[in-house]
Amino acid sequence: MANNPSLQDWRDKTVWIVGASSGIGLALAKALHAAGARVVLSARKAELLQEFVQTHRGCMALPLDVQDAAALRAAVAELLMHHRQLDACIYCAGHYQNMRAQQFSLDQALRHIHTNYVGALNFLDAVLPQLLRQAKAGKGGHISLVSSVAAYRALPKAMAYGPSKAALTHLAESLYLDLASEGLGVSVVHPGFVATPLTVGNDFNMPALISPEQAAQAIMHGWAAGRFEIHFPKRFTRWLKFMRLLPYGLYFRVVHRVTGL
Repeated sequence: MANNPSLQDWRDKTVWIVGASSGIGLALAKALHAAGARVVLSARKAELLQEFVQTHRGCMALPLDVQDAAALRAAVAELLMHHRQLDACIYCAGHYQNMRAQQFSLDQALRHIHTNYVGALNFLDAVLPQLLRQAKAGKGGHISLVSSVAAYRALPKAMAYGPSKAALTHLAESLYLDLASEGLGVSVVHPGFVATPLTVGNDFNMPALISPEQAAQAIMHGWAAGRFEIHFPKRFTRWLKFMRLLPYGLYFRVVHRVTGL
């Protein structure tokens, strides 16, 4: 059963992607533009956004840092000066670096929290007033937060990344509980391993690795089906979802055996 209104016809829809300069965000921008959407892209790397805009007619670049709440609010105001409404907003900004307790870095741990979670709060501060106004007018809208399968349960080398993504998933669940009755869609995306600049430095085998383009298609399919949770590739994520059900003792033994850590 669908959890959200289906998002299938993207023609003339305005979509804002925060974290769109590379990886999944960039692949989504390409897929949505190909489907007829007016795509607004934000990230820190202005030159990469401009490259995209120059080759994709009708798109718009709004460079910003997700840690700057005022910049996010200003971006929404500028977006609405050019477009009638905000049909979908996607938080895809992220930071990732391997970390184990033996190499704990407070600076790195906080950077994960500020980018992966606090940035999403700044994003919501910017978009929620507009989406709620649209809801009252019967026009709807959709919020999608890109989390990770690392949010399911703790994994080795994810001491900084995992907790920040777990917080993001919890945030999406709370948003859905509050906003579904308003007619607004909310989705959370749990990708497995995707070949992006964030994962290129991993020094371990990444099972079921997929391309950003494959990830974007899986997300688009999930939106079309009206799903709250969109997870992929399922040959990998289904095992991780099952492992959430295991008691701690068994879970820790399985993780140690599979990873060797």
